[in-house]
Amino acid sequence: MSADRNTAAVAARSRKKAQPRKSVRTPADAAESRFLNRDESWLKFNQRVLEEAEDPQNPLMERVKFLAITASNLDEFFEIRIAGTLQRIEDGYNQPQPLDEGGLTPQQRLDRLSEQLARFVNAQYVCWNEHLLPAMSAENIRVLRWGELSDTARAHALEFYSSEVDPLLTPVTIDPSHPFPRVLNKALCLALLLRRKRRLNISKTAPASLGVVTIPRALPRLIALPGDEGRTDFIMLHELIESQVERMFRGYEVLSCAPFRVTRNSNLYMQEEESRSVLESVRTELHNRRKGDAVRLEIESFATDEIVERLRVNFELDPWQVFKTNGPVNLSRLMNMYSEVKRPALQYPPFSGTELKLGKKSKDIFDELRARDVMLHHPFDSYKTVEGFIEAGADDPNVISMKQTLYRTSKDSPIFRALIEAAQSKDVTVVVELMARFDEDSNIRWARELEDAGVGVFHGIFGLKTHCKLALLVRRDPDGIVRRYAHLGTGNYNPVTARFYTDISLLTANHDLTLGVQKVFNYLTAETDSESYDPLLVAPLTLADRLVGLIDREAEHARAGRPATIVAKMNGLLDRRTIEALYTASQAGVQIDLIVRGMCSLRPGVKGLSERIRVRSIVGRFLEHSRIFSFANGGNEEIYCGSADWMPRNLVERCEVVFPITQAETRKRVRDEILKPYLKDNVKTRLLQPDGEYIKAPEVDAPFNVQEFLMKKAMDIDTK
Repeated sequence: MSADRNTAAVAARSRKKAQPRKSVRTPADAAESRFLNRDESWLKFNQRVLEEAEDPQNPLMERVKFLAITASNLDEFFEIRIAGTLQRIEDGYNQPQPLDEGGLTPQQRLDRLSEQLARFVNAQYVCWNEHLLPAMSAENIRVLRWGELSDTARAHALEFYSSEVDPLLTPVTIDPSHPFPRVLNKALCLALLLRRKRRLNISKTAPASLGVVTIPRALPRLIALPGDEGRTDFIMLHELIESQVERMFRGYEVLSCAPFRVTRNSNLYMQEEESRSVLESVRTELHNRRKGDAVRLEIESFATDEIVERLRVNFELDPWQVFKTNGPVNLSRLMNMYSEVKRPALQYPPFSGTELKLGKKSKDIFDELRARDVMLHHPFDSYKTVEGFIEAGADDPNVISMKQTLYRTSKDSPIFRALIEAAQSKDVTVVVELMARFDEDSNIRWARELEDAGVGVFHGIFGLKTHCKLALLVRRDPDGIVRRYAHLGTGNYNPVTARFYTDISLLTANHDLTLGVQKVFNYLTAETDSESYDPLLVAPLTLADRLVGLIDREAEHARAGRPATIVAKMNGLLDRRTIEALYTASQAGVQIDLIVRGMCSLRPGVKGLSERIRVRSIVGRFLEHSRIFSFANGGNEEIYCGSADWMPRNLVERCEVVFPITQAETRKRVRDEILKPYLKDNVKTRLLQPDGEYIKAPEVDAPFNVQEFLMKKAMDIDTK
């Protein structure tokens, strides 16, 4: 921020603090408002994740993992959504919103959110203290305080401290010569109240000094301790460091000590006219992100009022932004425990998806794709098939060129290695999205590695994230004809997340589909116009209008008495225009079933508005990530899959591709083997109510867990 902007921000904070806070509710909050608030809807999604941590039917260490996920989710919510709202308020945008959005100002909405956030954080620590800790203790897994350690465990911890921890610590005492250190985003620290033991002319009643120690990020947050056979003990790293603070601050009396953590604004603010290159702009803003304004302070509940207040004032936070935790600060680091506890019985059983088996007449994947499209439902179908497709392109001397988009990938991705190898003998073009949130740093490194290997690297169109999942291989086949082969997907080219995200892949040699993919790449690398991208729906060019058109067409079929249904599966539903089209279709007689994992602004089941719309959310072992859209179309069914959710950012702020499933056999599989089972689930399903609350699916005599069903089906196929 500039100095002027800093001054304005401080002044805005002062104005805010002068106003009393109270919960604000208006008549428009009732069910008759047409849209549910996106942030409150997101919090309810995170609550559904927390329910998985609370559920004793889930394996114990999976429950710990779910709790860690809720904390990681909440971090991002503060870094982006809360930070963005605070920024708007400080910039003077605090007018009442339309009545269909609740009629509240951003400040009033923030006041409501603050109450819900406080309740959610309390529920997280109830889950940790009352559910997970006792369950872990029953399994001989303990997280110990320093005073609970045996002599052997204490000696081991001190040895680890001396050799691994102490060299990385930098104790700081705050005084005129030592200003408050710059605390990085989400860095765990210790705050101490200190008093000099010996100093002339200093009264014992003089104010105590504040000390700060940053916990090294390079070290594991949980330290495994030696113990009896069959027992697994840990101590938190900050607890170990806290036991040694007297050694770090010799000459001081340590009056009190508490761990704390600050979350900062992590939005990137880039101006196109100031950008020398996208890569350099992102790199600069990524550095600035680590120093954004503070938006939250977490501190353990035993911290003294003096420490809390000094930190709150230093970080310029309102009281509601201070969260006193009844347990370890930063629950997301409990994810480490999942890998450290070597107890397979306390985790989900291992699962590997089915690998593609080529037809008898196919020598390779290219033969197979000339005969038919291949649709994969990950992770039930192995992602190795997609990796093999890209690797085949790199290895096959008949493949002339390769093009691919990369949004997020992993460190040791076979796809990444294949692209580098392919560049030694053929033309390779990669569109790397640098602004994939929180993956920017790694994407910059990958872009540079690809360029060094001779890959043509592009960053899409400035101002639009490249979120589509496309790969295009051009091959001179044995018959002498040059053909295109493509992969179109709903998920990232990341073999790690592909093991626990549900996604759709389509491998095809279809002329129209692959030509559409080629046109999209031309758009991304040269921003060229095309008269048509058909049969693909491309954002921000054609997708938004075509989507509404498909919904409106269904309404026309209903009015004419023809078959009219919509079944759509996605991660989020926020786009107002699309929701209004769904409302109109419902009123026309279209039966609409929506499977929306996360945020949903549509209010279902409202008489005269949306009574034919049902919305469900499924949270389970795998993260539901596939986007599938089915339209009855008067009996001539159409099914689409793609990278886009029905949200403004996907429809107008990103390059997205939605593709049709053109082969009848493949459409039947999507309908009967994917969508119908998801609508049948009654174990992990939560049903959205008109008031915005979610309830469990009604109990029935025959429980049906769709993810377990699909795993079993995949294993049955694999053993035949």
